[in-house]
Amino acid sequence: MLTANRLRDGDVVYWRAGNWVETFGEGDILAGKPEAEAALEAAHKFVADNVVVNPYLFEVQADGTPVKEREIIRAAGPTVRHDLGKQAHGLTPDGVLRAAAARDVVVVPDRSKERDDDVSV
Repeated sequence: MLTANRLRDGDVVYWRAGNWVETFGEGDILAGKPEAEAALEAAHKFVADNVVVNPYLFEVQADGTPVKEREIIRAAGPTVRHDLGKQAHGLTPDGVLRAAAARDVVVVPDRSKERDDDVSV
């Protein structure tokens, strides 16, 4: 798979059919080295256009789960506060693994009716 960080907000993004998507489950699993290298080369245009920074390839297992824990954490991050980013929308490292296994698009739950003072410590 190919990933990068979006410059506008620093969010982790994934390559899909020549563009970037926000969730791991939507990203393309690149079939082999030639396809992966072509995607990485195409991603450099987005770097030049100041859309993303630091695109790189990472390995996934046959079932679609990332080989390295780092990528599981990045897909669900940030880790410093669970009320921010993808974790605030219900995506956890376990959810990343389930999405990878099913190759599903991760649905972000509607949290608009939750109370602001409902915080667990």
